Amino acid sequence: MRRGSIASLVGIGVVAGGIAAAVALVFPWLPKPASREAGRIDFEFWFVVTICIVIFAIVAAAILYSIWRFRAAPDDDSDGPPIHGHTKLEIVWTIIPTILVTSIGITSAIVLARDDKTGKNYMQVDVTAQQFEWSFSYPSAHGLTSATLMLPKGRSVLLVLHSRDVIHSFWVPEFGQKEDTVPGLRTTLHITPDRLGTFPVICTELCGLGHATMRTTAVVMTPAAFNKWLKGQSKAVASPNTATAGKAVFTNNGCGACHTFAPAGTTAKIGPDLDKLAAYAQQAHQPLDAFVRTSIVSPNAYIQPGYPKNVMPQTFGTSLSKQQLDALVTYLVGGKK
Repeated sequence: MRRGSIASLVGIGVVAGGIAAAVALVFPWLPKPASREAGRIDFEFWFVVTICIVIFAIVAAAILYSIWRFRAAPDDDSDGPPIHGHTKLEIVWTIIPTILVTSIGITSAIVLARDDKTGKNYMQVDVTAQQFEWSFSYPSAHGLTSATLMLPKGRSVLLVLHSRDVIHSFWVPEFGQKEDTVPGLRTTLHITPDRLGTFPVICTELCGLGHATMRTTAVVMTPAAFNKWLKGQSKAVASPNTATAGKAVFTNNGCGACHTFAPAGTTAKIGPDLDKLAAYAQQAHQPLDAFVRTSIVSPNAYIQPGYPKNVMPQTFGTSLSKQQLDALVTYLVGGKK
């Protein structure tokens, strides 16, 4: 091949590669990583993208150069010369893809192995998914439950995922991984948060009517702030003051994500307005305390007109202790008698 032809090929390849690189780099395709595992996954992503850009540039250069250099004259209807193959070229274009695919496989295996390694000093958080909410329990804090995933920065965390009803999928985009929660199965996900902030927790598996609302947040804080939060929440739940304990149970179990309740400062509209519990109890012809307790442990026993069945989780009767349930009922009833 003549020197001018090689220069043309290289020039076209540089332009094609530059355009592809600009498309890859100018637009923010990925969220900013907030965990070590996400950083490794992003490295693997860009490693593969770089290989693809190089291959694209070479192929685009060869195609465009061939269209320009070997185009036929308008009145040329003859066949081109027969080609019987090129053994060396076939060997090259077999070996190079083999090397590239093997390197992708090796680096991917290393990333997956390192991302799954929890180490010795990890913290376990039990993640429970149910239509249509997330709850997070901390075994090291005697099963303290929270509707928000609270995590210390720099600590290895093993999320143990369970589902109470259908298949859900746990995903925090900034953590770079997602994992299904499957009824009857124990699935796990390992993360090491390395950036402070608040990040969305999203269900990415269509799980029913309220799928779009099955969201909460993950908060990454300093280890000192996390320990302070853990102690404060544990103390509040165990408080002899039923109002304090009831508010902690209400907040930790995500009740405010679905209900309006002025004492808690919540204004959600998915479920009935809890500021009107006395009126609802009268409509149901039940004493207020009994009505509130039954509505928590068996939410389908009475459905307030205008709201559908099977939206509120039916598991609070078993997930809440008697002390927590009593405190929650007292908190909700308040001065409404």
